[in-house]
Amino acid sequence: MSLVKKFATVGGATLGSRVLGFARETLMAAALGTGPMADAFYAAFRFPNLFRRLFAEGAFNAAFVPLFAKEIEAGGLDGAKRFSEEVFGVLFSVLLMLTIAMELLMPLIVAWVIAPGFVNDAEKFDVTVKLAVVMFPYLMCMSLTAMLSGMLNSLHHYFAAAVAPVFLNVVLIGALGYGLWEGASPLQVAWYLSWGVLAAGLLQMAVLYAGVRHAGMKIGFRLPRMTPNVKRLLWLAFPAAITGGITQINQLIGQMIASTKDGAISALQYADRVYQLPLGVVGIAVGVVLLPELARALKGGHEREAGNLQNRSMEFVLFLTLPAAGALWVISDEIVRVLYERGAFSPETTYVVAGTLAIYGLGLPGFVMIKALNPGFFAREDTKTPMRITMLSVVINCILAVSLFPLFYERGIATAETVSGWITALLLFVTLVRRGHWPLEKSLAWRVGRLLIATVVMAVSLEYASGYLAHRLAPTSSLFEQLTALGMLIGFAMVVYFSVAFLIGGADLGMLRRNLKRGRGKPPPAEAE
Repeated sequence: MSLVKKFATVGGATLGSRVLGFARETLMAAALGTGPMADAFYAAFRFPNLFRRLFAEGAFNAAFVPLFAKEIEAGGLDGAKRFSEEVFGVLFSVLLMLTIAMELLMPLIVAWVIAPGFVNDAEKFDVTVKLAVVMFPYLMCMSLTAMLSGMLNSLHHYFAAAVAPVFLNVVLIGALGYGLWEGASPLQVAWYLSWGVLAAGLLQMAVLYAGVRHAGMKIGFRLPRMTPNVKRLLWLAFPAAITGGITQINQLIGQMIASTKDGAISALQYADRVYQLPLGVVGIAVGVVLLPELARALKGGHEREAGNLQNRSMEFVLFLTLPAAGALWVISDEIVRVLYERGAFSPETTYVVAGTLAIYGLGLPGFVMIKALNPGFFAREDTKTPMRITMLSVVINCILAVSLFPLFYERGIATAETVSGWITALLLFVTLVRRGHWPLEKSLAWRVGRLLIATVVMAVSLEYASGYLAHRLAPTSSLFEQLTALGMLIGFAMVVYFSVAFLIGGADLGMLRRNLKRGRGKPPPAEAE
């Protein structure tokens, strides 16, 4: 199967999840707006979500997948099954102890880590603590789910792992729908959502376990033992966890600072949800597919294939994220108004969220590049280098967020995350090139330059086009008319971008047909420059 088909499989499933996520956030905006209960829920949910990224997705995609791939190459499915059972026993035991400790310490954690600004508001603080207690076991479910996902991805079964997050959105949409239908208070809705998060975690774990069994891997529980493989996993996992959770770390820092301003946390969350659509569809697809593919190529001694995989992935990433960044910058107001502005979500809130979204949009290519660059280290079992780069990025984010928030509020937080994201991406890329792990191609550089030109042309055209449709995008227009106008703008932008990109050589059919095709040791096709 070609890389583009694998990207499409994961990206398509992720797209379905993110579209449902939009529906969820639209209902959330209508039910809670940026009020205190929205702040309390998002603050409480951020903590288990952070740990999920740190100790689940980040650690296991970086540490577990290369070791699992090595076991498959060396000992076949039997060796991989034994390794998985050893890891499962240790992981389950560690997570159980962590969950119990966090539940007991939750008031202190909320006061010192999650939302220090809530301490002076007794009701908001109390609600946040209780919601976090309900939702924290979600971490345990999702960490075990991440391990099962890593097994499926290494076995080239991508769809089940990619579609699992859909269940979280389906359950939360059901909880919100029930709350709105019942006329529940914001506090009741927050409770429905919290229990829905826990239920969704259990459901996702069950679905992935069924997927692993269907793939021919029936893993059982073993008493935890520190075998050499488990020790190696833990040695790799700690720095990988920090690296894989860079976005969540920066967002948690932003949340801590934003908790001092009413409505800031939920405003950041609404903007985050929009730019997470292209980040998820492209970035997660590339990260999920590239790591096992690259690990298998390197373990088999196919260095040339590994280089080709990295270049084609970067080409694919920038081809899709540069225009998305341009569109988010130009029509962020229109996007936020159509998606959110109703019920408790006011025009003033639209102004705040749209400005934040535009800045996040500028960081989108950098955020996605990180997803494509990290596998170059992780597949070589090097998790320390990206961790060091990540720690530098976190320091920069902290300094900028503290400096800019008093001046620009939510926009200051978004600016800090965007700048730190781009610095991370550039340092990762330069390090791979200097080590000889990323073979540079002149053709890739030429394509990127031309794609930037196509993006600028598209952005200018979109600015003029949005003016012609301003009356249809106004709050006084019907939702159907607003959605139609927004769809027309997006369609127009796509036509302009792809037309210019193909016309000036930023993309061609050969790139889409051949360059993303996986073939051992095959260099990319030659092309005129």
